[in-house]
Amino acid sequence: MWRTFLMMGLSLLLAAQAALAQAQPGKGKGIALVIGNSAYLEQPLPGPTQDADAMATALRRQGYTVLLHRNLKREQMLQALHDFERRLQAGGEGLFYFAGHGIQVGQRVLLLPVDAVAAQPARLLADALDLDTVLQRLAVGQAGKARLVLLDACLDNPFQAPALAPPVLPPQTLVAYAARPGHAAFGNAGQGVWTAALLRAMAAGGEAHALLADAAAQVAAGSGGMQRPWLQSTLSGEAVRMASMPPLAAVDVDAPLLYRRGVLPKDSAEQYELTFWDSIKDSNHASDYEAYLQAYPNGRFAGLARARVERLKAGAPRQETTRPEPTRQDAPRQDAPRQDAPRPAPEKAQAPRPPAKKPADSVPSSAAPAPDAARASAPPLPTPPAARKAGADIQDCPACPVLAAVPAGSFTMGSNSSDPSEKPTRRLTMDKPFAIGRTEVTVQQWNACVEAGACPRVVDAQRAPNLPVGDISWDDAQVYVKWLTKVSGKPYRLPTEAEWEYAARGGTASRYWWGEDMKRGAASCKECGEPWQEAAPAPAGSFTANGYGLHDMSGSLWEWVQDCWHSSYKNAPADARAWEEAFCRQRVIRGGSWRDGASYMPASTRFKYDASVRHSQNGFRVARDLD
Repeated sequence: MWRTFLMMGLSLLLAAQAALAQAQPGKGKGIALVIGNSAYLEQPLPGPTQDADAMATALRRQGYTVLLHRNLKREQMLQALHDFERRLQAGGEGLFYFAGHGIQVGQRVLLLPVDAVAAQPARLLADALDLDTVLQRLAVGQAGKARLVLLDACLDNPFQAPALAPPVLPPQTLVAYAARPGHAAFGNAGQGVWTAALLRAMAAGGEAHALLADAAAQVAAGSGGMQRPWLQSTLSGEAVRMASMPPLAAVDVDAPLLYRRGVLPKDSAEQYELTFWDSIKDSNHASDYEAYLQAYPNGRFAGLARARVERLKAGAPRQETTRPEPTRQDAPRQDAPRQDAPRPAPEKAQAPRPPAKKPADSVPSSAAPAPDAARASAPPLPTPPAARKAGADIQDCPACPVLAAVPAGSFTMGSNSSDPSEKPTRRLTMDKPFAIGRTEVTVQQWNACVEAGACPRVVDAQRAPNLPVGDISWDDAQVYVKWLTKVSGKPYRLPTEAEWEYAARGGTASRYWWGEDMKRGAASCKECGEPWQEAAPAPAGSFTANGYGLHDMSGSLWEWVQDCWHSSYKNAPADARAWEEAFCRQRVIRGGSWRDGASYMPASTRFKYDASVRHSQNGFRVARDLD
């Protein structure tokens, strides 16, 4: 029975490969990102870099432009994904191949960078590359084009939690796994068994099902029945013949299996759980305890972990105690390709970064540059006439960011003509005014918290004091607002997503706060005009404020908000409160960054990022209720 399943799964895989090979070799078909990780700090693998080299050669012969990388650390993997995304924005098919260590925790499929350390299980989860991030990066390709992911990695779980089915796929996507959920993938001295079989089938050419029967037999023989490839697909369309090509050198897949491509803790399962708990037991971050619960939902410390999550969240600034809690919903998956859709990036993508949106208006060459007065070098800044309509500056302590009062009112949130995550639009009312930072939190303001011993020191802390501080996780931002609440006596918090968009629009209903068309000098992005440089965003407040007196709501840095990520506004709260979920791992970021293009600048732009992960393009601004 398993042999029949194996043959059917591999048949579907190479049928999809054949469908992606309609162009003759030599004609550009798309972009392929190929990563082979062998040089792990712990448990190095002998074969993945050879696998990656061989796969890159095969894909070039099939007509792909290949981005080949070997032995990448986490930040390098995210940067490679970011570069991949940029190349995909021109259109075409996208293919991602990874060989190396992998794990599955619940529904998460995680690919490990070479600097992952199994002895630090909490960091192992935080540092791994999530398959969901890869799928988001692939979504920037041309609408209707196939997207293929090939993973020669284990899907077993070192934490002993039950393995669930991997995530539901977006349309026109195929993910082929070397092993089924909860099981191992194997290799011998020179190559993964699954990759070797796949390469031989690709080289033979001919009708897909005949090729795949042979590939299935190879894997079955090479693994002795221990390895069962698995496949998910939402592809549509008929498979075609693959072009034949010279065979690639490959190891004997019938040779004895010498290693597996998963993390095998040296400790017993019981001891590994103790190691995990010992590494987080003194943490003040709810996300650490949530990570433990993902790995050990019924673990010996599960009750204590849940209690600490509740306590830490209850102690966070501005809990929604006077409003009803939102109904919990399962976050919907993205249902449409993101050409007219997704964005960031998300390392995300680093995300990653987010997938590209539809082309934005180009900056008119004749547009006048922003006046010099709008390019002040550091906050606090002179308030332009439009900003005074929203009230005077608010500063609750010497170290506190300057706030602006935002009046009560109504607006339409989202966009029905852009990214599916921005749909459906809904009319919301701000029942009362609130205060929000005139600029993003700066390096100087962040370092005041660091010097007080409350906030962690981050990479961006070494930059000029008047720059917005990046390299900030959602968890870091929570630490900062908690400290700010203590020193000021005011209830500081992150803005809700609805508050953020209402403030970003500045009292307008247009695509940008200044109108429907992009104009030079209005936002901090690479296609938005001066001041701009690739190395860092412009100083906080360098661009003209919107109608509420707020600077840099478009571009500069992606800004964290309080809300948990949902892939659309379906079933969103009917008011402006934050849309929360229990055990929320991914939070919303808004506004785009200085490294993104003009298509990220509309006020409706949104994306997600892991709450515990830092990224150089992610920052925040603070908010609070008014007395």
